[in-house]
Amino acid sequence: MYLTTEVKKEIFKKHGKAETNTGNSEGQIALFTFRISHLTEHLKKNKHDVNTQKSLINLVGKRRSLLDYLKATEIGRYRAIIKELDLRK
Repeated sequence: MYLTTEVKKEIFKKHGKAETNTGNSEGQIALFTFRISHLTEHLKKNKHDVNTQKSLINLVGKRRSLLDYLKATEIGRYRAIIKELDLRK
């Protein structure tokens, strides 16, 4: 499996300030970004995988809503996570 417990802990430690702080918006956005990149690579090889395509669209929507929330509440944290993960609107 591509997303092991150690990988999750490392993502949350790097972006969520602690590996047990899984509710932090930055950590969740980073986790969604990791999963989105994995699913994108999968879809490049398997173009007709409709279930993965639907999952990818759902993940992008969840990440977008978290980014919108962060932008509305704390613009500094929003700009930092956008720059750190190299995302664009």
